[in-house]
Amino acid sequence: MSLIDPTILVIEDEPSQIELLRYNLSRQGFEVRIAMDGEEGLQTAIEEPPDLILLDWMLPNLSGIEICRRLRRNKATREIPVIMLTARSEEGDKIRGLDIGADDYVTKPYSIKELIARLRAALRRPSASVTQNRLSLGAIEVDLEKHSVLCGETRIKTSPTEFRLLVTLMQSPERVFSRHQLLDMVWGIATDLDTRTVDVHIGRLRRALTSAGGQDQIRTIRGFGYAMGVNSC
Repeated sequence: MSLIDPTILVIEDEPSQIELLRYNLSRQGFEVRIAMDGEEGLQTAIEEPPDLILLDWMLPNLSGIEICRRLRRNKATREIPVIMLTARSEEGDKIRGLDIGADDYVTKPYSIKELIARLRAALRRPSASVTQNRLSLGAIEVDLEKHSVLCGETRIKTSPTEFRLLVTLMQSPERVFSRHQLLDMVWGIATDLDTRTVDVHIGRLRRALTSAGGQDQIRTIRGFGYAMGVNSC
């Protein structure tokens, strides 16, 4: 993310909402790009990845839900924070939006001050450092080429699946992943495994990390999924 003028891609088809967002976000120092339909928005996000996407739920040509799903499956856009904008207020709709990979959910009509606060919080989300094929977060260091894991000075034994699971969680510290998202990203979108499979492998990964003397920094979000804390081990 740029330190000056972070770029916000607004994918929205209502002219009044577009002008409201363009005016207020520009006043806050953001560079604002606009896409007025789903296909244009998805293509823009892939070709010129922004720092954050404000995504309307109901769009022509491609729905916001489908856009978010495709963004999370694309390596170039997988880690971009996405905030859904929608008139839907039912809890089930909110869970559905979060479940397919949205970072936050704002119901129309919304407070601009609250939206900007949520936007800034999403932009502050920490990330792991990657240098020379190594991924580091706290005391955990992963060699992406050798498929090895160190917790402090202790080498951790992981299965190939647990290794992929750990890397997925470490790449987006504090981001909450649903069990369905983890099945999609770690096991593959065609898997027919039950979500309890994720719980089993999370349990094994936790035991491996704590056996090395580290703290359990994999957080359980009850009824939803998991997130990786920043200060692991």
